[in-house]
Amino acid sequence: MLDQATYKPRLKAEYQTRIRAALMEEFGYKNAMQLPKLDKIVLNMGVGEAVKDTKKVKKAAEEMTLIAGQKAVITHAKNSIAGFRVREEMPLGCKVTLRGDRMYEFLDRLITIALPRVRDFRGVKPTSFDGRGNYAMGLKEQLVFPEIEFDKVDEVLGMDIIICTTAKTDAEAKALLKQFNMPFTS
Repeated sequence: MLDQATYKPRLKAEYQTRIRAALMEEFGYKNAMQLPKLDKIVLNMGVGEAVKDTKKVKKAAEEMTLIAGQKAVITHAKNSIAGFRVREEMPLGCKVTLRGDRMYEFLDRLITIALPRVRDFRGVKPTSFDGRGNYAMGLKEQLVFPEIEFDKVDEVLGMDIIICTTAKTDAEAKALLKQFNMPFTS
């Protein structure tokens, strides 16, 4: 049985031992506080079918809770849009913000288990940075995560994954994610 007081996620331990030193050498930082690090990971799932059936949002939130290991929050519409048959405060999706140990655990599962299970996977786009050191990517189906049982899925849903870092530039953020073995395409 794991002792919660001494347990440290694999990627967090790797960051503290190997990755910090590599980034310090690569960018020539004078102070360890200048080093980029992971801030948070936000998972977002928009459920377009929720307009017709609000139960689908609850099912999506349950699946996201399984994937993230943390309870998902259901998001609601801010404005009414008649063309889309959306009313104000109607549930439309769900999201989870991961920090700390759960964030490192999720990133580890994403890189080592989920992304290799994506069909025809050749790597993630190296151009999906926002200019401030944050990386955004999308998955077309939630089935790539081992927590989701294929037989119990009613509908295949995609999700957005945003990895927020404290890096000042995209180059620093890309170097940080490369050190975590993020599979960028060449």
